[in-house]
Amino acid sequence: MDTRTSRWLVGLLLGVGLSAAAACGDPAEAVDASVDAANADTEVRDGAGEDADGAEDANSDAAEPDARDDVDVAPADTWPPAGPWRSRLYPEGWTPGYAPEPGAFLQDYSWAGYRNGGVTLGQAVAERVVEVVADPSGGEDATAALQAAIDEVAAAGGGVVQLPAGRYRVDGTVLIGASGVVLRGAGPTSTQLWFTRHEGMSYKSHVTFRGATTGGEELPLAADADVFDTVVAVTDAGALAPGDDVALGWVISDAFVAEHGMSDTWVAFNGTWQPFFRRTVVAVDREATPPTVTLDVPLRYPAQLRDGASLRREPGVLHEVGVESLGVANAVDWAAAWAQNQVHAIAFDGVADGWIRDVASFPSPLAPTEGRGAGAYLQSGGILIMNSKRVTVADSVLERAEHRGGGGNGYLFEVRTSSEVLFRDCVARGGRHNFIQNWGFGATGVVWLRVRSSGGWAETSAGSSAGLTGYSEFHHSLATANLMDSVAVEDGWSAVNRRDESTGAGHTATACVFWNVRGTGVLRSYQFGAGYVVGPASSLDLQTVPTPAPEGLEEIWEALSPWQGAAPDDWLEGVGRGDDLVPSSLYEDQLARRFGR
Repeated sequence: MDTRTSRWLVGLLLGVGLSAAAACGDPAEAVDASVDAANADTEVRDGAGEDADGAEDANSDAAEPDARDDVDVAPADTWPPAGPWRSRLYPEGWTPGYAPEPGAFLQDYSWAGYRNGGVTLGQAVAERVVEVVADPSGGEDATAALQAAIDEVAAAGGGVVQLPAGRYRVDGTVLIGASGVVLRGAGPTSTQLWFTRHEGMSYKSHVTFRGATTGGEELPLAADADVFDTVVAVTDAGALAPGDDVALGWVISDAFVAEHGMSDTWVAFNGTWQPFFRRTVVAVDREATPPTVTLDVPLRYPAQLRDGASLRREPGVLHEVGVESLGVANAVDWAAAWAQNQVHAIAFDGVADGWIRDVASFPSPLAPTEGRGAGAYLQSGGILIMNSKRVTVADSVLERAEHRGGGGNGYLFEVRTSSEVLFRDCVARGGRHNFIQNWGFGATGVVWLRVRSSGGWAETSAGSSAGLTGYSEFHHSLATANLMDSVAVEDGWSAVNRRDESTGAGHTATACVFWNVRGTGVLRSYQFGAGYVVGPASSLDLQTVPTPAPEGLEEIWEALSPWQGAAPDDWLEGVGRGDDLVPSSLYEDQLARRFGR
């Protein structure tokens, strides 16, 4: 067996990717080398987004049509043409629904981000400002002062909680449960939140914005709905009104599981109703037979009566909340870090039209000074977006997670069961999975734009120095119609059948697009049904076609393969031609078209 094959097989057994990096030795040194390399050619925006008085979101500034938009699409038999070229999936006259061949089409990803993109972040925030009065030296606990300022702003109907320059020690946790509240510092190197609590922090976050997404009435669909639909028929419109927040979902039925070939794999959510699309009601027609509801964003996957598809009202979603211009750190000593799982610095749970920008991690004063975890910034997780929609995470840098073991740790930028989320111009270094969709169904319409992933490293245990390259990835389960646009991958990015990993992740992605991906890492795309890879750099280790089994390993190869059930092969065009791809950014071009720019 050759070296690459043996590494691939070991990686499958451990559920992570393995590059040519050594699988033993000090993983911190491997991460340090990768981080140093990324630092050499990546500009870190320490002061980005500090102009909080109406600086235009880069969505609107950058979303101009490509200057070479008149490039024709060449015939398939001369593909791709010399010079500037357009994907066969995206000709100049593209509109949603265009398909160059049966089953092949791009969706409109431009709906991602705050207020569906193209507008200034935080434009509806009240002018009220409450300054946090606390010890800026980190000598005393600032939790009570910070929570008091948050509560004051919330009670007054919204505004900005302003943290002056300084390092604030936060020994507890803070909760924001009201709309219109923004946490703002003076920049990530000037205003730093140093979180010290670690005991009892598993599955918790130090700063949590939490709205309510359960408890609303359920309205069964009266007819199947399909991709591109914005109008759905319901048996009864109930008390729905324009502006209501809703989720459209269905039961993970035996039939749904079987049609995806996951009858022996998907188990965690079987028989339960799961939200697939988080939307806002635009109109309700009670005079129609049956009544209809118009939603703000098209659907991205079929919703079937067979599976009990329905709308559910989400009564308490938070709106217009944000975090900006702050530094965060929560790493502790090595043993304490590994004693907890899934500890995040910041979490949005049940948020619509929110944003996180200009946030960066920094070296934690409680991190080890030598040995394992030396100089760590984060204990485990960084930013978590869940049960949310229309959120932008921009111009942020997270790195050096301490706990990068199994159990959901070391996820720097994480999204779960959320719709139309935009991660823009973010840098992640030295996590386990730097950018990740995780846990459950319903991650859809998510866009990663110009993000950079490097130094992903998965450790086997707290007591072992063995490690493997950790990929950014789709993790669990069936993320639909998401976009990786102009991203740089120095470790890996993966959209595959993860088989029995986790609680049976199985097929993790379908109808997702890798557009103009660059870097020297691994790009693996074995998606269920349709998947798309357009203009990938030739420097990538590109894996889109199943690898033949080595002689004598056919059975184990089939048992572990990440491509099982993923046929047909994903759409692939323009390898090594990303520099000439028109447009260079699919998201920004679609955004410009939608706004008529």
